[in-house]
Amino acid sequence: MPRPTGRVLTLLELLQSGGTRTVAELADRLGVEGRTVRRYVGQLIDLDVPVESVRGRYGGYRLAPGYRLPPLMLSDDEALAVLLGLVAGRRAGLTTTERTASETASAKIRRVLPKHVARRLDLLLETLAFTDQPGEFDTPDAEVLLAIADAVRHRRPLSIRYTDRDGRRSERTLHAYGIVAHAGRWYVTGEDARIGEDRTFRLDRIVDARTLPGSFEEPMGPGPAQRVLSGFATAEYRHEVTLRVHGTVEQIRAHLPAGVASLDEYEPAADQGGAAERWVRVELRVERLDWLPRVLATLDRPFVIERPDELRDLVTALADRLASYARRA
Repeated sequence: MPRPTGRVLTLLELLQSGGTRTVAELADRLGVEGRTVRRYVGQLIDLDVPVESVRGRYGGYRLAPGYRLPPLMLSDDEALAVLLGLVAGRRAGLTTTERTASETASAKIRRVLPKHVARRLDLLLETLAFTDQPGEFDTPDAEVLLAIADAVRHRRPLSIRYTDRDGRRSERTLHAYGIVAHAGRWYVTGEDARIGEDRTFRLDRIVDARTLPGSFEEPMGPGPAQRVLSGFATAEYRHEVTLRVHGTVEQIRAHLPAGVASLDEYEPAADQGGAAERWVRVELRVERLDWLPRVLATLDRPFVIERPDELRDLVTALADRLASYARRA
């Protein structure tokens, strides 16, 4: 039969699963009487675990937020899920400046794992391979991240101090729509109140964020993730490229994702022929053009280059090279 200490820990695990548990339910799960459940609850309270009593027909006990994190009771599967999440988060760069927090959290869980579970985890990590190389990302400050999240949730204006990629510093008032994690970085998107236009900012370049009095209305239209991707596709770069591609949006998106190019269905004029065919206008801004001919070849769909002429020359040169390779014996 379980010892009283074991039952107290089991009670804590039951309460941590969420919701309000009746005395009768807890007594049945623990195999004790109701008054014993109340005594166990008292022991948890003595340990500063924030258990609160709920009165009424559906009353019982539940965990309340406390001033510190109480001991966590995790099942084997839950512990594995947490550890794998920490590994994936570090790998993807989705951590904060307190990088040691994820490492110490992993170490604490690993230290108390049952041996058979630890062996399973080690085997998994030894056999796990990633298709991408781990990146060195600049991570945001945890306080900045939480302050922005609070402003997003309550639609409060934000004052931020920001340093752009050229090292220029500025202070802005932002109506933040949402926080987006993309390609190993954190971003916040919203309206820059001074210029009245949408902007996207990297969180690791924000050194201070504080909420301001007032509120703003949530905008209609695309969600935060789509706004960030659209911002990437329309950012200022050296070359502006416009194409017409005969194919479906899905076929094009497989090679030119939303963060790279913007797409619009294009109806050819009647004098261009093929009036029943569906074309898509593709627009993107890039620093270099040399990679685009290979993408267009991989796309394997009819296309027309509207601009720039330099891209047309690069595509022709690639086609000539491929043709010369194919003619070799």
